[in-house]
Amino acid sequence: MAIDFVHLHVHSVFSLLDGACPVAELPRRAKELGQQSLAVTDHGVMYGCIDFYKACKAEGVHPIIGCEVYVAPRSRFDKTAELDGEAYHLVLLCQNQKGYENLIYLVSQGFLQGFYNKPRVDWDLLKEYHEGLICLSACLAGQVPRLLDQDSYEGALELATQYRDLFGPENYFIEVQDHGIPEQKKVNEGLCRLAKELGVGLVATNDAHYLKREDASSQDVLLCIQTGKTVDEPNRMRFEGEEFYLKSGEEMAQLFPEDKFPGAISNTVKIAERCQVEFDFSEQHLPAFDVPEDYDAEGYLRHLADEGFARLYPDKDASYRERLEYELDMICRMGFTDYFLIVADFVRFARSRDIPVGPGRGSAAGSMVSYCLGITDIDPMRYNLYFERFLNPERVSMPDIDMDFCGVRRQEVIDYVVEKYGEDHVAQIITFGTMAAKAAVRDCGRALNMTYAEVDAVAKLVPQELKITLDKALKVSRELRSLYESDERVHTLLDTARKLEGTPRNASTHAAGVVITKEPVHRYVPLAKNDQGVVTQYIMTTLEELGLLKMDFLGLRNLTILHDAVELVKQSGVELDLHNIDYEDKGVYEMLSQGKTSGVFQLESAGMRGVVVAMKPHSIEDITAAIALYRPGPMASIPTYIDCKHHPEKVQYKHPLLRDILQVTYGCTVYQEQVMEIFRRLAGYSLGKADLVRKAMSKKKMDVLKSERENFIHGNKEEGIVGCVANGVSEEVASQLFDDLLDFANYAFNKAHAVSYAVLSYQTAYVKYHYPTEYMAALLTSVLGDSAKVSEYILECREMGITILTPDINQSGADFTVRDKTIRFGLAAVKNVGRSFVAALEKERQSGGPFRSFSDFCSRMVETDLNKRALENLIRCGAFDNFGHRRSQLLRVYEQVLDASVSERRKNIEGQIDLFGMAQEEEAAEVELPDIPEYPKRELLAMEKQTTGIYLSGHPLDEQGELVKQVGATPIGQVLAAFAPEEEEGMGRAESDLRDGMYITLAGIVSAVKLKTTKNNTTMAYVTLEDRSGSMELLVFQKAMDSAPGAFVEDNALVVYGRISAREDEAPKLVCDRCAVLTPQSAAEWQNKNRNSGWRNASRGSAPRPQVRETKEGAEKEPSGPRLYLRFSGENAPLLEQTKSLLCQSPGQTPVVIFYSDTGKRFLARQELWVTPGEELIQNLGGLLSPQNVVLR
Repeated sequence: MAIDFVHLHVHSVFSLLDGACPVAELPRRAKELGQQSLAVTDHGVMYGCIDFYKACKAEGVHPIIGCEVYVAPRSRFDKTAELDGEAYHLVLLCQNQKGYENLIYLVSQGFLQGFYNKPRVDWDLLKEYHEGLICLSACLAGQVPRLLDQDSYEGALELATQYRDLFGPENYFIEVQDHGIPEQKKVNEGLCRLAKELGVGLVATNDAHYLKREDASSQDVLLCIQTGKTVDEPNRMRFEGEEFYLKSGEEMAQLFPEDKFPGAISNTVKIAERCQVEFDFSEQHLPAFDVPEDYDAEGYLRHLADEGFARLYPDKDASYRERLEYELDMICRMGFTDYFLIVADFVRFARSRDIPVGPGRGSAAGSMVSYCLGITDIDPMRYNLYFERFLNPERVSMPDIDMDFCGVRRQEVIDYVVEKYGEDHVAQIITFGTMAAKAAVRDCGRALNMTYAEVDAVAKLVPQELKITLDKALKVSRELRSLYESDERVHTLLDTARKLEGTPRNASTHAAGVVITKEPVHRYVPLAKNDQGVVTQYIMTTLEELGLLKMDFLGLRNLTILHDAVELVKQSGVELDLHNIDYEDKGVYEMLSQGKTSGVFQLESAGMRGVVVAMKPHSIEDITAAIALYRPGPMASIPTYIDCKHHPEKVQYKHPLLRDILQVTYGCTVYQEQVMEIFRRLAGYSLGKADLVRKAMSKKKMDVLKSERENFIHGNKEEGIVGCVANGVSEEVASQLFDDLLDFANYAFNKAHAVSYAVLSYQTAYVKYHYPTEYMAALLTSVLGDSAKVSEYILECREMGITILTPDINQSGADFTVRDKTIRFGLAAVKNVGRSFVAALEKERQSGGPFRSFSDFCSRMVETDLNKRALENLIRCGAFDNFGHRRSQLLRVYEQVLDASVSERRKNIEGQIDLFGMAQEEEAAEVELPDIPEYPKRELLAMEKQTTGIYLSGHPLDEQGELVKQVGATPIGQVLAAFAPEEEEGMGRAESDLRDGMYITLAGIVSAVKLKTTKNNTTMAYVTLEDRSGSMELLVFQKAMDSAPGAFVEDNALVVYGRISAREDEAPKLVCDRCAVLTPQSAAEWQNKNRNSGWRNASRGSAPRPQVRETKEGAEKEPSGPRLYLRFSGENAPLLEQTKSLLCQSPGQTPVVIFYSDTGKRFLARQELWVTPGEELIQNLGGLLSPQNVVLR
């Protein structure tokens, strides 16, 4: 018979980088051991309490909520290193709801008031907030055990007496542990004596930090990750032995026999029975909105909605009014009146302060009430959007209205909410960084003392796939599996990483999440504090489950760009209202169809640009579909969509009733709303019920879907479902439709969100098309601190025919500005020139007029924070060029001029004025400039690069532009973009066929060289190579250096060929294979070598030479005549299907040769993909694949 025992001292993975017990597996393991209850007591936090509670309930295990708090040696306010550096442990368990409320308050105050290395409570807090809590004396780190270990029994007795008297004899227990540690044997004797003397119970715990004995090594690695140590370091922090696991009742009873530790085992069960905390996930705690007099919340909501309806729908039929009334009734009936009023209020505030607000986001754009309240700018009737997708009356759940604001001014909106509802009623939301597959490999590898190269080699074998796991990686990657099976160290590494994969690594602040509560936040959830301020200890989804109002205040850079562009347009005397632009402007759609999407929201990446070129959008609906389809899964439908768009005769419907639903997407099912409408129109479902089935389909709930298939086909009278057959749809077609929807429901996209972003996408395209200079200036300002992006967009400006002018002391502002259809570089981008200085400069320029000379500038600006370094950089970037001085002259005298200005100012301050007591208003004395020559052009460009991050008045490669094209060099910016970390939504990493290990050609200027001697006593160099689009580091070993002696010298123009080396935690590099100084002769030789060596060993931009196609019968010559050569990154390249669709649109007799650059394989495409290579086809393919990957020859 199993011994009844409950673990009351347990650390989950939320004891960050210390506990190794996954929350979901804890109750599962307890159940395996026959234990009916289980506690969680993480160190100083309650991060995982709700997840633990739900996991226990799912397993039928009784959950006990607790925390091992840190107690300050003195007051929680005392924070002196010598006296307060080490806090004591104390275990607190919640008996009831009052105990839970007190525990979350204690834990919160530990962060808000007591944090010093760790969150700490003190005796004063415990005195006031101990009700409903059971207290255990804790492990060896507890104060009572520590006093006993120090042979201070009287001190331990005194302290334990205080705790007993505070919590009560029935709520204070002496905790005993035995992990085979000598100190525990000694301390346990004193603890038993204390319990007997005080008349309190003993309780046995095991301070569990991992599930099973064999997990000890993984937990040890976790500690090493936390401390930055390796497992073989001798004097590091470690747990003694392998005993800190979830032991069976029998194991615990052997350690603590009843005759020596009376009640220690049975008391665990008694305590568990007393701990009864339940969470109600059906209750909502929405804050109340303060409505004007003479209104209640419902009346005020209806009033605001009616006002908006009258403005937006002045002449619409009764169905529009019915829709509004239906939504209002549902909102009020479901209890979300205040929610909508709160959101409408802070959006109104933002608009009143001219803070840019997005047109909409997520399913909220499907609500007419949202539209009428001004929360969104999307008309749900125009785009056939459904309220039920947002708020389902058949399944009451908290609505989710997320808002996009200008990234620069988002905080103003949050500050307004804090001021309106109270600082203690608003908090930001925590989020956790977890060890994903590759990160787990890298972290564990470091802890196991493997070299970077060894770990990197393993990590790179994990496929670059969203949500990839190591288990899946071992199945799909043969090379990884082989290494795992053949190399013992790799086997250990991956086994350890698999155990720790998904473990929370650190806590941070959610980028956008904010919770607003009716009572102070700490009444509902525990709080923590980090660098960004106060945050909840529960994540966003948990807060929603607890019925709290959470909002996403997202910062979207594109809104800032649009706002700034509109302001620049206004400066030219044009009033531009983005709410009243023409959404059917042919010029805008033509620009998009040509692939000119750089800087256009959502359409900027290379892959999306290819889709747009092939699709040739002519409406918001087309852009909406592109945004919805360009994702893993539905991407496979893009060729069909494009084909049917251009050839409507190919559109087929399985039943006529589908025509009205799918006509807008050319017969393709693209949106979740279409899935819902098919259920409604063909089978008679309500939209609410249809949305529930859609969700079941996306989650593959097969038990639900089995009955719903029958309902869909034949109906269900009890649920009011007619069924397809009753509506004239055959059983066979209905069954096929259900299967089709089941396959697609997992990928279908929310149309309301796609429409919202399509509108924003169009707005950016509209402004770029009609006001290109203003738009590009705003775009450049938005990336002011990113020199790579600035270079990229300046290159785009030049291609658009827009001139970029250097900074000018009389013309420039802080940001990029527009004048006479040119863009002037902003002074705030110049190093060591701050915005405060630029503001002072503009103020002086406005009051005193333009600066007349360099001396005049120094004299007038000397009273600001002008310093020599800033002045030097202004000279070096060319800001004074328009005075007609040479930079060489100004750099020779600028210190003298500035010192003279400072001296003159000092004289005036000291009162050395003329005899009449009036300051002399004389112009600054001009300093005679030395007659010296200007620096060479290349040196001037280097100065610009050093002070602004980019070349301004030209580029060192300008003279070699044709040679760069001749050698087929890949732009460095394209390489950097391919491996850049993903950015905010809408400006994400560009899709590319560039891959780690690929061989490419680069051409650029050497800007830095660093030599190093290797272990083999050979020389290697770290070389920085720059072209117009960016800079990249080359790794040049002896062999490559010998191939071009003297080439790797600063300011040399080089052409280099080598292999991309990309690591996750740093920018990509090129391992140089060969190089040459870029000259007409070397370019011609390079080109000839490329032609003769084949594509695999040539530049990435060169086409492959026709080769023999291999067949089973032997070598067969390809057909004679021209061929179309297309290059892809590999057999699974995302653009393959779209390319096939384009090829099918231009059938002909020209063979198509496909080349995979990752394997070097090439083959002749099947004849049905051969083409008539017209100009439009070549242009479309070039837009899709990039021109260098499409060659007709």
